[in-house]
Amino acid sequence: MIQVGIFSGYFPYDLETTARKIRDLGFNTVQLDLHFTDIDLSAGQITAEKAKRVRDTFRAHDLPICAISGYTNIVHPDLDERARRVDYLKEIIRNARAFGTPYVISESGTFNAESDWVHDDKNKTAEGYDTALAVLDDLRQTAFDHGATFLLETYVNNVIGSLEETERVFADLAGKPGIELLMDPTNYFETHNIDKQQEVLGAVFDSLADRVRIAHAKDVKRSGDDKSEKHADIGDADALESHTFRGVGEIELPAAGLGSLDYEFYVRRLAEKSPNVPLIIEHLDESDVPRAKKFVDDILTKVGV
Repeated sequence: MIQVGIFSGYFPYDLETTARKIRDLGFNTVQLDLHFTDIDLSAGQITAEKAKRVRDTFRAHDLPICAISGYTNIVHPDLDERARRVDYLKEIIRNARAFGTPYVISESGTFNAESDWVHDDKNKTAEGYDTALAVLDDLRQTAFDHGATFLLETYVNNVIGSLEETERVFADLAGKPGIELLMDPTNYFETHNIDKQQEVLGAVFDSLADRVRIAHAKDVKRSGDDKSEKHADIGDADALESHTFRGVGEIELPAAGLGSLDYEFYVRRLAEKSPNVPLIIEHLDESDVPRAKKFVDDILTKVGV
C-alpha cells in the first residue's frame, strides 16, 4: 500500500506544532526538512539527542520519518562552498538513523555559480560528470559506513538529469552499496519529451524501478498552461528558500494536480513496480496542502492502490 506523505518544511512552526498539523491533515509519513523554530539542526548542530527528539515527536503523532531532505549543490563551482555543503550533507547522513530513517536525498548539483537549479554547460561535459560521480561515490560510502542510504534525485538542470545519465551512475557504481534512487517523474521532462510521458516514464520504471526507495508527487506543464499555480518549495539543506519551479526551457513544475502529468499512469506503474514506496507531496505552500492531498488520494483510489 502506498503511503502518502508531505515535506515537513511546508509547516514553519515548532516541532510539536508541525507534527500535529501534518497528522491532522491525514498524512501517514513525512520527508523531514531540518527546519523548526525551536530546535537548531543547522551545520554542526545536529546531535543524536536532537535527532531522537525529532524522531520521537513525529512517531508520537503516528508519522514515521521516511527520508530526510539533504538538498544542496554537491558540485558547487566554488570549492570552499562545495566542501561546506558536502560536509553538512555528510553530517545529515551520519545522523540519519537517529532520525529514524536510513534515507537522505539530494540531487547531483550544477556548476552554475548563481543558482542550484539552473543549467550550466559544464554539467554535460566528461569533467562535470566525473566530478559529480566522485562526490556521489563519497556520499555513498559515508552512507554505507553509517547504516544509511543516499538517494539520488534526477533533475534535468543538474549534472545527472536524464534516464541515461542516471543509468550511467548506477552502472559506474555497480556493486557499491549505499546509493539508490528518489523517483520524481516530472524531473525527466523537457520540451521535446513532455508529450511522450508514458514512453519516458515507462522507460524509467522498466530500467530503475528496483532502485526506487521514495517517490515524489508534484506536476509538470508548459509555461502558459492555464491551470492556476500556488506553491512554494524547500531549498537546499542550508536554508529554507524558494525553488525556481522551472525545468528546461518552457517547462514548469507546479504542485500536484496543477499540470499535465499522467498521474494515473505514474501511480499505476509505481504501485506495480514499487508498491511499498512512500509518495511525498511537494512544490506547494501550507494553504494548498489539502487540495493537493485530495488530488493524490483520489488518484490512488481511482487506480485502486
